[in-house]
Amino acid sequence: MTKVEKNCCCHNAPTDSQSHTDSIPLTGMTFKIEGLDCVEEVTILKAEVGPLVGGSDKLIFDVINGRMTIDTGATPVSAKKIIKAVAATGMQATRWQSGKGKIDVTQRQRSQTIYATLSGLCIIAGILIHITFAEGFSDLQRLLASPDAWTYSWQASVTYLKDLLNAHSAQAIPMAEKAAYSLAIVFGVRHVIVKAFYALKRLRADMNLLMLVAIIGAVVINEWFEAAAVSFLFSLSLAIESWSIGRARHAVEALLDLAPATVSVKQADGQEMDMNAADVRVGTVFVVKPGEKIPLDGKVLKGVSSVNQAPITGESIPVMKQQGDDVFAGSINGEAVLEVRTTKIASDTTLAQIIRMVEEAHSKRAEAEQWVERFARIYTPIVMFLALAVFIIPPLFFAGIWQVWLYKALVLLVIACPCALVISTPVSIVAALACAARQGILIKGGIYIEAPAHLKAIAFDKTGTLTCGKPEVTGLYPFNGHTPEALLSRAAALESRSHHPLAKAILNYSEKLGIEIAHADNVIVLPGKGVTGLFNGKNFWLGSRRYLLERAQETPDIRQQAQALEQTGKTVIAIGNERHVCGLIAVADQARPNLATVLQTLKQQNIQHLAMLTGDNQATADNIAKACGIDTVHAELLPADKVTVISQMVEQYANVAMIGDGINDAPALGRANLGIAMGVMGSDAAIETADIALMGDDLAKLPWLIQHSKRTLMIIRQNIVFALTLKAVFALLAFAGMATLWQAIVADMGASLVVVANGLRLLKPKG
Repeated sequence: MTKVEKNCCCHNAPTDSQSHTDSIPLTGMTFKIEGLDCVEEVTILKAEVGPLVGGSDKLIFDVINGRMTIDTGATPVSAKKIIKAVAATGMQATRWQSGKGKIDVTQRQRSQTIYATLSGLCIIAGILIHITFAEGFSDLQRLLASPDAWTYSWQASVTYLKDLLNAHSAQAIPMAEKAAYSLAIVFGVRHVIVKAFYALKRLRADMNLLMLVAIIGAVVINEWFEAAAVSFLFSLSLAIESWSIGRARHAVEALLDLAPATVSVKQADGQEMDMNAADVRVGTVFVVKPGEKIPLDGKVLKGVSSVNQAPITGESIPVMKQQGDDVFAGSINGEAVLEVRTTKIASDTTLAQIIRMVEEAHSKRAEAEQWVERFARIYTPIVMFLALAVFIIPPLFFAGIWQVWLYKALVLLVIACPCALVISTPVSIVAALACAARQGILIKGGIYIEAPAHLKAIAFDKTGTLTCGKPEVTGLYPFNGHTPEALLSRAAALESRSHHPLAKAILNYSEKLGIEIAHADNVIVLPGKGVTGLFNGKNFWLGSRRYLLERAQETPDIRQQAQALEQTGKTVIAIGNERHVCGLIAVADQARPNLATVLQTLKQQNIQHLAMLTGDNQATADNIAKACGIDTVHAELLPADKVTVISQMVEQYANVAMIGDGINDAPALGRANLGIAMGVMGSDAAIETADIALMGDDLAKLPWLIQHSKRTLMIIRQNIVFALTLKAVFALLAFAGMATLWQAIVADMGASLVVVANGLRLLKPKG
């Protein structure tokens, strides 16, 4: 699997003034395509619009949302030319505006449903007319009055219905019945005929043309009921497809409801005023009451409350938030009032980025989806040629009856419709993406949903990925008659005003043990070494082991203890005064909880090799690796060294993932087959480069992601095999003369229902 280049697409909504700039060359622009319902329409648009923009590879399609984007690397072209080219296909293009597409889709779904219903009602009317003229009601009354009616009711009912639907061979079809079936055909082809006309104009067969030819052929051979049934069932299948796409789309749109549209802003006089979230600027203070959803990203100014971050990070347990902590739009406040200062505008929040990436993700189509498109492109013309051969060859060379073989050819045309095959894959992919987003896993494209299932090796960064990224005190080692409490109180006093991660570790440990933190006086920071200060009237110093050696105060027993700690990956902090060393404090970045269990689960999922890539020293790296079960350790690496190691792993294992959080991990994330970033701890560069982001920094989601990927591939394969098998069976039945037009369309519609329902199962997480 090769790394796919990440195309950058601009989806900025145009202003009103932009509607008058149709003559301006545009690249990176998105269009809403009315009538883009199926992957087959993608092929049509590529053929028509592709030459204008420098090739079909410059067009990015989102069937689920009915959108077409012109890549930023495309040949500049005016919006007017794009709209005209789309119109030549029977579809309509308009400049896409955020929030405007949903209404159009709803209207189209309603229109398809109405016309399919009218078509079905006309067929029922035609059947009733047929029964009336054929004295079918009298036959039905005699059937029910028969002494054996209940004994043989099933067999008799089937025979009765069969006779009704095939009773025209001996008599002409009444005009009223023809009129009813004609109306059924007209209503049924309402959303087909325009596209079919343009397909014929371009001499390029698509499913709409196939259906129209089959309907006209059935009318020509006087099979009015068959023609009406095909028309109705095909229109019904289109309505069902539209519903299924809408179902997948709503799964993404549900994310939009996570953040409230209004914000309770705190004014300078302390009063609160409601504002639209979109109008709130960075730095504004807003209030979130207990039980309310947080409307914007920000930092807590006042209040202490538990916050449910599950909608964003997937964490199942609420997280306690206090002054200085970050909160996300869409998360839910717990039991207390919080005052928050905004750090991002509404369009830049973490939630907004998730929604935007999930919406755009489908444009990066999965390999299975691309295979289905290529297959359908070849499959449809071949079946049309076979249908033509079935119609012509037997009557010409084997004395076959023209009407009989025309009917068989029409059945084959109906079977040729590839829509059940091509619609199932994008529905499955979008359902899988939406489900992963709900679990706190942001997958940036359909192509990346398949990748985890093929992984053979995973490389991890250490700090912030395998570890928590926050140093913690692991031990106190007092000397020269001092107690641990005295040692820690002096260290906390010297570090009380510092924001260094090691200082925070000491202060947090002091609070945990209930030690009161005093403030040292005359504190002087010694860059790269430590600090000095006055505590209880006496001078003390605190610093690294290098500073301890510089002061020449290290005794043999202190040296032995310090070396033992460093060999286990601990950072040593020494505290002393002018006379002696008071003691040592060991600090280390701890491995994430349950890390060993997670890595063991990965190995059980056929991950052959786990490696650690870190810039930290070898001893620290080895200590973490030994504790959690990493196979290989690569320590003291520069960013370029990490890329080299990843390249070697790709050569050996073919499919490799890199998981990291820092700027220095970005090159390695880009080189791996699959880049996974830690969404909370991760830098913007790492998250931007990665293909997948774990929004809750929870490595326990990795085994779920791999299982979800395998489940998605399994369902896609099930759908493809089922659709192709059903079509092959009906093709054989058509040759044998055992399949009718309406049976073929029922089978095709049934296949669409089955594969769509199967794909939508991915909306619900498993395991």
